[in-house]
Amino acid sequence: MPMLFCFGLGYSARHLASKLEDDGWHIAGTARTAEGVARIQDLGYMGTVFDGLKPATGAGAAARRASHIVISAPPDAQGDPVLRHHAEEIAQSTAAWIGYLSTIGVYGDHGGAWVDETTPATPSSERSRRRALAEQQWLDFGAASGKRVEIFRLAGIYGPGSSAIDGVRSGATRSIVKRDQVFNRIHVEDIARTLIAAFSRPHLHAIYNVTDDEPAPPQDVNAYAAKLLGVPPPVEIPFDAAELSEMGRSFYSENKRVRNDRIKTDLGMQFAFPTYREGLAAIAGVAG
Repeated sequence: MPMLFCFGLGYSARHLASKLEDDGWHIAGTARTAEGVARIQDLGYMGTVFDGLKPATGAGAAARRASHIVISAPPDAQGDPVLRHHAEEIAQSTAAWIGYLSTIGVYGDHGGAWVDETTPATPSSERSRRRALAEQQWLDFGAASGKRVEIFRLAGIYGPGSSAIDGVRSGATRSIVKRDQVFNRIHVEDIARTLIAAFSRPHLHAIYNVTDDEPAPPQDVNAYAAKLLGVPPPVEIPFDAAELSEMGRSFYSENKRVRNDRIKTDLGMQFAFPTYREGLAAIAGVAG
């Protein structure tokens, strides 16, 4: 029986796990707290606490048995805590494939220009610099251990329970408008599809962008969500007048359009939701 072990069995990894479970896979993973582990166990999976500060009890043994390993636990200033605490067990594992979930934030700001996987990583925020460091650590680990390691740079993740539909419904969403600003997005279903496609394809590349076909301004996405729900769109607030946290403001400091050609041509990826329109329509339960 194939086995998936996830260091960080969160929103995206749980969606992947649910699809693999349907095909008979055994699933195990970590959460940062005992409460998170309880939620993993409620799904019928094996769970253990891993907070990044010390090795996770039982995780090393489980990782050694895994056929596939996904890492979505966040890095820290020293890079990836999974490698720091569990590199030896992973190197000794039977895993045929290791996927590290990173972010398109590692590209930094490109003034709205298009980038792809050949574009050098020039992260401008501390959290993206940590991701870029962790990426390189995993690539170095793969080269040293002989393990197949692939990096997946994810766009802004959305899906059921975490989308513009949910924000508009709750009234919590604000449309922050910054001239010519666009963001890439990816539905959680299409993250899972990309990873599953990578399992069975030859190892052609070490890095893949995982994003849909249409970078778009956030106010357009919010307005479309409101249209689907039949409610007025959120009030638009100029960026300069918006009260944003330091992290929130940093998101708007980077502007780029990210290409996804590689996952289509080399992984044969077929999107369930090629743009935010199809994704939001499915979440809203209406025809797009």
